[in-house]
Amino acid sequence: METPVLTTKRLVLRALEPRDGDALHAACQDPEIPRWTSVPSPYSREHADHFIDVVCADGWRDDTMYNFGVFTRDEGALVSSMGLVRLQHLATPQRQAELGYWTAKHQRGKGYTVEAARAVCTWAFDALGVERLEWFAEAGNEASRAVALKLGFAMEGTVRSRVVHEGTRRDAWSGSLLPSDWDRPSQLPYLPYAK
Repeated sequence: METPVLTTKRLVLRALEPRDGDALHAACQDPEIPRWTSVPSPYSREHADHFIDVVCADGWRDDTMYNFGVFTRDEGALVSSMGLVRLQHLATPQRQAELGYWTAKHQRGKGYTVEAARAVCTWAFDALGVERLEWFAEAGNEASRAVALKLGFAMEGTVRSRVVHEGTRRDAWSGSLLPSDWDRPSQLPYLPYAK
């Protein structure tokens, strides 16, 4: 897929580029990022370059991961890495994707993550035709859960042994967001379970 550029009032979301390597490397020195994500620790500059040049580039080219670097509009400072992962179910009839993100320590608490995620979810629904967005986070990741809740994700429970992290299997929280949650239509009708 050709990489789009998404904009919000305060942010620009675009594909990460080699010039972003220093900022990506610096952000991933925060121990909270590898604590809750698959980001390696310790995180080297080579990790940053590989993520930008190989993982993200291949993801866009092969339609396996659509990752954006999120930057402030005024200063161009890196805010976060965010995107759609596990796109194997993006094709019809499933039309599903998973939203994933982390935010740089000095950019937290400003509402940027919700603002950026709203743009990615809108793009997923309107441009890609996604009919179910999923969110997973290791159980206990309250910050990630707070973002998902602010976006309107319905919490679906705890999935046992969903995450493999640092050589152990861990439980994960799960949630979903449907186009109808945002008053958008879906290609397929949704028939919820009637209790």
